[in-house]
Amino acid sequence: MTFLTRDLACQQAVELVTDYLEGRLSRRHRKRFERHLAGCPNCSAYLDQIRQTINLTGQMTPESLEPAARDELIDLFRKYTRDPDQAD
Repeated sequence: MTFLTRDLACQQAVELVTDYLEGRLSRRHRKRFERHLAGCPNCSAYLDQIRQTINLTGQMTPESLEPAARDELIDLFRKYTRDPDQAD
């Protein structure tokens, strides 16, 4: 990602969360991202929410879902991946 400004904006920070969590940021960009987090409670909260989501979803198995919830998720996935020409 290209950094257009000297200071990292919240929108840029949100776009970098995945790369940050997966260790794909250069040292310089990681430090810049962490400086932004240190001064931005909203982006820090967003990062925490993403970490919690990853942690919780990593513990889910198809068997741990209620059948209705599993069916709903499968239906949502099928709608998401459906050819746009066949959309409702």
